Amino acid sequence: MPLLPAAASATEGRHKAVRPDPVVFVHGWNSDGSTWRAMAERFRADGRPADHLDQWTYDATQSNTTTAVRLAKEIERVLERTGAARVDLVTHSMGALSSRHYLKNLGGTAKVDAWVSLAGPNHGTDVARWCAGTPCIEMRPGSDFLSALNSGDETPGSPRYATWRSPCDMVISPGDSVVLDGAVNNTTACLGHSDLQADRTVYEEVKKHLR
Repeated sequence: MPLLPAAASATEGRHKAVRPDPVVFVHGWNSDGSTWRAMAERFRADGRPADHLDQWTYDATQSNTTTAVRLAKEIERVLERTGAARVDLVTHSMGALSSRHYLKNLGGTAKVDAWVSLAGPNHGTDVARWCAGTPCIEMRPGSDFLSALNSGDETPGSPRYATWRSPCDMVISPGDSVVLDGAVNNTTACLGHSDLQADRTVYEEVKKHLR
């Protein structure tokens, strides 16, 4: 009889151990959290708890450094609400930049298990020369922001980094801007810039990366 409670506790511990990390979705420039609807619905259909899927919306007209500070607060809120130790970050386009700043400069590597960049301008995009405002300036190749972000280790700490780029993405130029040293770098089929978030194959690969 004394063994029964211990066995139950061990089973409960294993159950908690396999509970998936919450996912925080970080959209890009001129967008909002609704852009993740298709991917979030697929995660829910595959059994990930709805309260573990955070389609965060932020002000995309502000500096990526400001967004990173707000992302840090959002992640703390998600961890407190779910009781999890770490989150997974799934980002699209400019969302890669604020999340990387968070990881590199704000202690985020201790709070993130896996990180995903879908069509992220990790080394800048020439298209950003045609828009105005601080985040556009930061996305231009060779900007002070990107030079600092990419100095040293591009994939710091223990998070598992992965990127996806499309050969048909006309927004990220050059296309290899997405690639990061130390990440698992993937190339998709011929998809438009915003199509990566809704593509079934990309979803399955992202899900596998998040585990």
